[in-house]
Amino acid sequence: MTEPARPRRRAVPQNDDRLMSVKDLAEYLGIPVQSVYKQRSTGTGPPGYRVGHYVRFKRSEVDDWLQSKRDDFGPIPPR
Repeated sequence: MTEPARPRRRAVPQNDDRLMSVKDLAEYLGIPVQSVYKQRSTGTGPPGYRVGHYVRFKRSEVDDWLQSKRDDFGPIPPR
């Protein structure tokens, strides 16, 4: 017998600026959900919006925040 197909995770299209859930953000960044909550509590994560008791993130603001975290050390000099 074959295994039942697993439901596909929904990917957030690059030009889509809908609000992302904490789970969506964690998947987008490739980090655990708990890391998103920890960054939010320490103020080091992307800006979020409280909608009732939910937290949501705007894709464009996440991308801006991510760009600000870019590592611009450049090429490693030869020894």
